[in-house]
Amino acid sequence: MTSTEHVLSTTPFVVRRRVKWGDCDPAGVVYTVTFGEYVISAVELFYGMLFGSTPQRIKDEFGFGTPSRALSFDFRTSLWPDDEIDIRVAVEDIRTQTYVLDLTATTATGQIAFVSRLTPICVPRGERRAIPVPDVLRDALTSYQAACGAAATAGSLAS
Repeated sequence: MTSTEHVLSTTPFVVRRRVKWGDCDPAGVVYTVTFGEYVISAVELFYGMLFGSTPQRIKDEFGFGTPSRALSFDFRTSLWPDDEIDIRVAVEDIRTQTYVLDLTATTATGQIAFVSRLTPICVPRGERRAIPVPDVLRDALTSYQAACGAAATAGSLAS
């Protein structure tokens, strides 16, 4: 069985995604809007890893949501059907009500396909007002950020 998306590693968190034919326009290039789906899907898997459960179940349990406040892209190369990309998630910053995730997608040859920056804002479930990043989320993001830093340091020492 072939999967079009799966987690490769957790520290750093990396999702491998294969471009489907339906992701592309008639010229065979990935639709711009599809990149948003790639990013949101990778981030949902990231949340699942952080909490060891499904993202929406955990957010319901703790009473918060994380709609997007900002999303940006820097496209570096076109992607075609059957191309595979690895999307790495990094926590850039944790603020009062928001946090910033950097996602970098690389091709099988190591070329950067795109760089994205997602800034979710925390809100109470069912409301449209900002709240401080819940402690459970802040702690998970901080722990992940520290683990990635430690892994990077260990990797550079081994080189």
